[in-house]
Amino acid sequence: MHVIATAGHVDHGKSTLVRALTGTDPDRLAEEKERGLTIDLGFAFTTLSSGRKLSFIDVPGHIRFIKNMLAGVGAVDACIFVVAATEGWKPQSEEHLRILELLGISHGLIALTQIGLVDDELAQLAHMDIEEKTEGSFLQGAPVIAVDSLDGTGIDELREALDALTEDAPTATNTKRPRLWIDRSFAATGAGSVVTGTLTGGRLRVDDELVLVPGENRARIRAIQTQGEPRTKIDPGHRVALNLANVDHQVLGRGVALISSDQWHRTRKFDADINVLANLDHEVSRRGAFSLYIGSGEWPVSIRVLGPNPLAPGSEGQVRVFLPEELPLLPGDRFILRESGRDETIGGGQVLDVDPIVKASEAQPDLSVDRVVAERGWIKVDELERLTGVATQPVLGDWVAPPSVVAAAEQEVRSLIDQAGPVGLDVALLNEIERLVVVSLDGIDVLEGKARPLDQEDVFVNHPLVNELEANPFSPAQPDGLSSEEIRGLIQRGTVIQNDGVLFAASAIDSAAIVVAQLLEEKPDGVTVAEIRDALGTTRKFALPICAVLDSTGVTRRREDLRIAGPRLPTI
Repeated sequence: MHVIATAGHVDHGKSTLVRALTGTDPDRLAEEKERGLTIDLGFAFTTLSSGRKLSFIDVPGHIRFIKNMLAGVGAVDACIFVVAATEGWKPQSEEHLRILELLGISHGLIALTQIGLVDDELAQLAHMDIEEKTEGSFLQGAPVIAVDSLDGTGIDELREALDALTEDAPTATNTKRPRLWIDRSFAATGAGSVVTGTLTGGRLRVDDELVLVPGENRARIRAIQTQGEPRTKIDPGHRVALNLANVDHQVLGRGVALISSDQWHRTRKFDADINVLANLDHEVSRRGAFSLYIGSGEWPVSIRVLGPNPLAPGSEGQVRVFLPEELPLLPGDRFILRESGRDETIGGGQVLDVDPIVKASEAQPDLSVDRVVAERGWIKVDELERLTGVATQPVLGDWVAPPSVVAAAEQEVRSLIDQAGPVGLDVALLNEIERLVVVSLDGIDVLEGKARPLDQEDVFVNHPLVNELEANPFSPAQPDGLSSEEIRGLIQRGTVIQNDGVLFAASAIDSAAIVVAQLLEEKPDGVTVAEIRDALGTTRKFALPICAVLDSTGVTRRREDLRIAGPRLPTI
């Protein structure tokens, strides 16, 4: 499937040519038929002799409808550039050619229409004029097919030329990130809301849920159609009609994009390359009222030139563009910039950065993924793909970072481990990236929440405090001068238990549980703290925290002033 746009000056026969190629009149509005003038986008399709399918977008040629023309050429593979033999190259011919070039279209052919109305000399002059005007453009050397759309002259040759053209023209790639800019919407009787557009980026299926951007409205695909045929799924590169459910028709319109909500970064500013048209009679700066054409939409924007000087006619530069609403954009997206006050096309180019974080006076945007990573230091792979459209392998967990940043993080974590000493570094105190770094370091062991060098002795093995607590298990002497890190480490190991500021050996609590079990065997209705105290041969100071630990671990349960058997009471 290829999508082909027509382009050219008004009254040069674009719609008539499409009708001759497809059998479909792309002028669908009553006003268009009455005036014999294309006002809005028209659509048609055909199948070539090779079996290759083509969809046509017929755009208006009149200067007053340039906005509609721009809405239709944002996602096409190639063009038929139409020039009438009766009039030759005209002002809109020039503007349409420049717009197609700015949008990055690189394949096309030329239809020299109305050939039956001129003699051979005029036809030859028109042909020579076309060669001169297209020199240096993507249409230089393109086939020029003389046609008369009314009597069919040259139509077969044009179809053959289209076959050759589309054999070499680029096709849409599937990045598994679908996006469809709506270029037409309407309410169909008995079906509800219908939208059309050119699908790019990824596959759509019936029952997929999509988000409408700008905004947060959601819609479900009820049905899919392409070239008049129903489909259950559709791949990128097709002209598509979607019947949508669960959405108000009022929120659907040209310029709205349908996307999968978690796959796209939405932005209100972006940095871009821009090529300024050479025929301007003024420089381009931040001053002026500008309109941006991207996708199928038109947006009032402000711009800032990246660099110290305004952009001269015919120059290339970079700008930061500020949007009134969030749009789902991607580096490589093409756009056109027009100045509203002068009603002229300024230039166009491609998006470089959809989330610029460097201030405009220092920004040096490009399409490099490495630049995006370097500017952020650490970035998750999913976010990086949303910002660049490129799937990247993580360097640590699900994070990406420059090698120098990773090395600095490793050095910092090693320093923290050294500072922690023999107690070890408490991994719980680290942030997410530091925790990923610590487990990736050579020569570092993480055991029970502590990170230390592999060759370092574990201070918690046979720790003297445990022996001291076990010497008098139910009335243990409390440590003096022991660091809080060591105490916390022993508690984390489970060899020491703390309650209400009192430390016990874990074995002491196990022994206390057996003593209480024996008491409850004799008095199953419950025992008091005083009875437990006396059985353990301790004081109330230690009996209360022991009882609290037994309650918290399910050995006992508290019922008013008594302790009764819990689900984890040892069996005697």
